[in-house]
Amino acid sequence: MQKLITIVTPCFNEEENVREVYQQVKDVFAQIPAYRYEHIFIDNASTDRTASILREIAQNDFNVKVIINSRNFGVARSPYHALMQSRGDASIVVMADLQDPPPVIKDLVRKWEEGYKVVFAIKEKSEESSVMFAIRKFYYNLYNKVSNIQIVSNYCGFGLYDKTILDILRKLDDPCPDIRSLLGEIGFEKAIVKYVQPIRKKGKSKNNFYNLYDQAMLGITRDSIIPLRIASFIGFFVAAINFMVAMAYFIYKLIYWDSFQLGMAPMIIGIFFFGGVQLFFLGVIGEYIGAIFTQVKKRPLVIEKERINFD
Repeated sequence: MQKLITIVTPCFNEEENVREVYQQVKDVFAQIPAYRYEHIFIDNASTDRTASILREIAQNDFNVKVIINSRNFGVARSPYHALMQSRGDASIVVMADLQDPPPVIKDLVRKWEEGYKVVFAIKEKSEESSVMFAIRKFYYNLYNKVSNIQIVSNYCGFGLYDKTILDILRKLDDPCPDIRSLLGEIGFEKAIVKYVQPIRKKGKSKNNFYNLYDQAMLGITRDSIIPLRIASFIGFFVAAINFMVAMAYFIYKLIYWDSFQLGMAPMIIGIFFFGGVQLFFLGVIGEYIGAIFTQVKKRPLVIEKERINFD
């Protein structure tokens, strides 16, 4: 019996790209007829014609399945939910912007057939902004230094996951998942396929600074308590310095009571310095509290508005 491969494509306002990514995936599987495939598109409440185009595609091709969300649930939860709907022996995430080249699917499947349960597609080079590429590289290096879980640099979700991996992820039941850190958590030997990321040709990127920051903080706070320990260490260190400076001023004042004037400068500098330190680490603690708050709510990943071609 032919093995089934599930392709998952998250969409948000990608009316210019969904037909092209659908056709390219279809062409790839025409070249590897030994496999059956299903293509799951999940639309994150697009405000353009993306949903109507997907309905039209699904009406003419029953290999295509469509999930339309009731609202925008973010760049992490929506694709993860679609992965959880997979029926395939293996599943591959391919973004709708065509910066994950569908022809790489054949290389991912080849590595999977060699016995790997996880195959990462890694951006060896990128035609995107060099600044964004450098920022991402800095994040990966920072993450691996502060976390007890290691993630693969330049991996953004494009890859293949065996059904045994997805079964484990389903049991974790994470309400706010970060698939990169989850894969680092569960282990398994991983294969790597390198590719050159093309520049986006149509539409606009939805990964703005806020989305990237949100994903970065989610990854760090869920897998490391080092920022909290740094906060405690610096707090202790600053308090010790503050105590010594205060004692020095006090002793100097006792010795030169009439001639030594403290003045306002030390007080103002101290207030602003310690206020800044406190606000910074209150923000760090707030990120952890926010992560805990999200976990304990136990809300669903997404709420579906419509499902098409699911039996």
